[in-house]
Amino acid sequence: MMARAGVIVIGLCLVLYFVLTGQWAFLYLTSGDPVGIAMGAALIVLPLIGAWALVREVQFGVQAERLGSKLDAEGGMPAAETELSPNGRIARADAEPLVQRYAAEAEAASDDWRARYRLGVVQDAAGRRKDARASIREAIRLAKLTS
Repeated sequence: MMARAGVIVIGLCLVLYFVLTGQWAFLYLTSGDPVGIAMGAALIVLPLIGAWALVREVQFGVQAERLGSKLDAEGGMPAAETELSPNGRIARADAEPLVQRYAAEAEAASDDWRARYRLGVVQDAAGRRKDARASIREAIRLAKLTS
């Protein structure tokens, strides 16, 4: 729920940014000065890049949440096998063997989105966010192929 609230706040900030930069872009574009026109064009392009990035992140979040809910309903989410820290992370000593085990399972079932998603969950709990996002993106891709 906190993640959704964060996305909403960021989205609202982006809309405010669009309005303000749109005003500045208009002023620069109508200035007649070549440097001002270039700055106005940049003020139009940069928010579009930001909007694209926000849409991609929201799509990832929605798709990941949908797969996570489906896997949880099937009873396929990984169980907490070790003691977790207060922030939900796996202790460093326990993290690597767990990640390796789930990685081996994901490799053995390379076309199963469930195994890849479980790997992503364990990687996230181990503090390996970049790897976790890559694994969950792969799970999303595999789920689309099997649909």
